[in-house]
Amino acid sequence: MPDGTILLIDDEPNLRQVLSRVLGYEGYTVLPAPDARRGLETLHQHAAEVLVILCDVKLPDAHGVELLPRLKTQAPTAEITLLTAYGNIADGVQAMKSGAFDYLTKGDSDDQLLVVVERAVEKARLQRRVTDLEKRVATQYSFAAMIGPSAVLAKAKALAERVAPTGAAVLLEGPTGSGKELFAQAIHHASPRRAKPFVAVNCSAFPKELLESELFGYKKGVFTGALADKKGLFEEAHGGTLFLNEIGELDINLQAKLLRVLEN
Repeated sequence: MPDGTILLIDDEPNLRQVLSRVLGYEGYTVLPAPDARRGLETLHQHAAEVLVILCDVKLPDAHGVELLPRLKTQAPTAEITLLTAYGNIADGVQAMKSGAFDYLTKGDSDDQLLVVVERAVEKARLQRRVTDLEKRVATQYSFAAMIGPSAVLAKAKALAERVAPTGAAVLLEGPTGSGKELFAQAIHHASPRRAKPFVAVNCSAFPKELLESELFGYKKGVFTGALADKKGLFEEAHGGTLFLNEIGELDINLQAKLLRVLEN
């Protein structure tokens, strides 16, 4: 049986009562509100619980489409479906552009509403799992996760934290096992690029020719066995971070090509 919390904002008492009963029968907890002001107040109190918001388009104190961004701000992972007594294509298009999950006409069957709500709940739960996972990953690779009494480590962390918000190329030096990739991960997750890919490659693990293809990619037919275009790691990491481990092991000619890429 479904469960989850739904915020229902509608100024029609009878409709609120009917929808609350229908959704309650399906196992949902319904929080009713008669207008935008009380809807926002209720959402503020229960933002962590609300998975789906059903909101009337024409409320006494607001227009549902204009209310959408405010609802999204308070509950970013909640899915919002707008309800209207009069189907309006322009409102429907604007609602979807503003991030609404769906746009339904009042009077449609309860079955259709329940299907939409079920899909919205599933999407909201998935989004929350993704958000929680991103938080755990960020914590795992944060500077706070680096524990040690060494003054050298503290100095290195402070320098890395200063450079993380910038777009500068960073050279990490240290012997194998000293935590260079851990530092690279922490810099990435503390940077504005955190939502983009982090791509790591061990330069000493590839022959020269293969590493060049991995870094820069190739076009179909450029050599025997190139059956399709292949993105290079630079392109895969676009907007994010490319960590080149053991960069000192690169062939000198490949180092020159890499320098040209970094300079441009």
